[in-house]
Amino acid sequence: MSGTLYLVPTPIGNLGDISPRMADTLAQADFIAAEDTRVTVKLLNHLGIKKPMAAYHRHNTEASGRAIVNRLLAGESCALVTDAGTPAISDPGEELVSQCAQLGIPVCAVPGPCALVTALAVSGQPTGRFTFEGFLAMNKKNRRAHLESLRWEQRTMIFYEAPHKLAATLQDLADTFGAERTVSLCRELTKLHEEIVRTTLGQAAACYQENTPKGEFVLVVRGAERPEELEPTLEDGLVLVERLREEGLSLRDAVKRAAKELGLSRNQLYNLAMDR
Repeated sequence: MSGTLYLVPTPIGNLGDISPRMADTLAQADFIAAEDTRVTVKLLNHLGIKKPMAAYHRHNTEASGRAIVNRLLAGESCALVTDAGTPAISDPGEELVSQCAQLGIPVCAVPGPCALVTALAVSGQPTGRFTFEGFLAMNKKNRRAHLESLRWEQRTMIFYEAPHKLAATLQDLADTFGAERTVSLCRELTKLHEEIVRTTLGQAAACYQENTPKGEFVLVVRGAERPEELEPTLEDGLVLVERLREEGLSLRDAVKRAAKELGLSRNQLYNLAMDR
């Protein structure tokens, strides 16, 4: 009988966020798969836990993932952790969970710290409906297509960003959504120097062009209002179709989804896409 993969969140700043269940799961697992074993060993030392560890990160997902799956199939239990936050959320653990699901290996998620939920809760932006967009692509074309597909998104949008890319990302967001769109910049969440800045995209972009930011950021951007004169066009639909095709959808499925999201005619959008 196969073992179980446990997804164990780790503190995003404050070590007091470790729950008894998280600590017990780490202590009882046969081994721990960690994004960075050097980071995880500090947490384990804090908890007084000694366990065998395996490195599992975005540079070794294939080889390490195969080894972890084999150990799970052999009956061992594994606790998967990332450096901070919940594994498999904007994290290579997503691939490991997918493999386990395909092979019928039990996966158990332990609730705990997650930067996107924490940021949304304190952002002051609408929380009833939101979309998590993770990190934007480095490739300019893919990045532009991603943002263009969100131009008419009415739900609150959440992005992750590293400090060295923050200024460029804020400028791209301002160019796409408008300088007056409100944003909450959440930095160093749950840490000693936690900071929540509520401002506009234009003001934020200008500020961080002149000041080098520190720490990881979660950006919570207010969704769009959709005045009658600014209804999405078929050209907007084509941009979204292109992005969905890059994600692996067929042309027909991409058109169906884009037409539904933007309120466009499916037939008109399909015919236009076929002509391109």
